[in-house]
Amino acid sequence: MRCSKDIRKRVLDFVKSGGSKAEAAHRFEVSRASVYNWLAKKDGLSYEKPGPRRPRKLDWEALRKAVERHPERMLKEHAQQFGVSAVAIWKACERMKLTHKKTRGATRKRRITSATGAGT
Repeated sequence: MRCSKDIRKRVLDFVKSGGSKAEAAHRFEVSRASVYNWLAKKDGLSYEKPGPRRPRKLDWEALRKAVERHPERMLKEHAQQFGVSAVAIWKACERMKLTHKKTRGATRKRRITSATGAGT
């Protein structure tokens, strides 16, 4: 939960006047991490809405074309090409609804029917 500007100002004033950070956290009933975060900011009273701080590194349209051109590649190989993690590729493909399921060899049913000769 976000603290009011009044509390933040009182904590910052307390620390700037010589009080310890741990004592300020205890006295004003806030976490020590909050005290450190407020002191680290240029203006400890302002609040930044959390969210993306940089543009996306992954170009989704280029990924879509790469997956269409090379469907046999694994996520790890696409990740190396784009300089991101395999999880980033997986999540991007999931969001774009790109799926390409690979089957390794024959399915169990085909192996059974071809072994017994029933499928021929």
